Amino acid sequence: MYERSSRTVRCLECLGESADPVAPVGVVVPDERPTQAPLQPEPARDTSGPAGGSARREFERRRDARERRVRERHPRIGGFLLAITEEPQSTRAWDAGAEGEQFVGSRLDSLVGDGLDVLHDRRIPRTRANIDHVVVSRHGVFVVDAKKYKGRPALRVEGGLFRPRTEKLVVGGRDCTKLVDGALKQVELVRTAVDDPTVPVTGVLCFVAADWQLIGGAFVTRGVHVLWSKRLMELVTAVPASRGTEPPAVDVAAVLARIARAFPPA
Repeated sequence: MYERSSRTVRCLECLGESADPVAPVGVVVPDERPTQAPLQPEPARDTSGPAGGSARREFERRRDARERRVRERHPRIGGFLLAITEEPQSTRAWDAGAEGEQFVGSRLDSLVGDGLDVLHDRRIPRTRANIDHVVVSRHGVFVVDAKKYKGRPALRVEGGLFRPRTEKLVVGGRDCTKLVDGALKQVELVRTAVDDPTVPVTGVLCFVAADWQLIGGAFVTRGVHVLWSKRLMELVTAVPASRGTEPPAVDVAAVLARIARAFPPA
């Protein structure tokens, strides 16, 4: 039977059955079955590369440059000299820094999931500096500077009654207050990039392999938390105590995207 309206032919013996229409010869019938739209790939998550990547590259650059200089100056015994001498402290510091960043980065990566994400090794534009780690959770942003230092971190308070009160960060007897200054600068840069006063941005100095005391040890100076890796995990996952009106939850994906645009991979 020919159906003029749809320009199709149906078999008379199959009318009682649910038969598909058959197109006559020479007639093209469009397929009216709904087609499933192709799946759109999800946007790729920003990847910073491995934590400590830029520090590792700087260490390798310095190490290779030294080896090249030694072999050029001493063609015959260059290999022997390299074997019996250590890298300069300025070079080894980059290696230790990379190890510290890698350790802290692996701990932070284990927390990534619904409601928390991490960026590693982000370059500060127009400078040679970088930000080691940025953690974004529903409760705020944490700018983490990882350091592999030996010695015990401590807070030294001077002045107070008759002269201005000052706080110094001391590690193993060395004055490391400049690390706090650097952390505060990074916090301000990230706060500017987030551009949302409702999102708290906190600075953290995480010391790896330091000589922490058994009881207490962690402290806050000028708003910067000074602690070790386990306490860092507790800090970034803790739910702030409610004080009256609870602040709105942070849009982790949106805030992370703003920070990633402002600070490209190092």
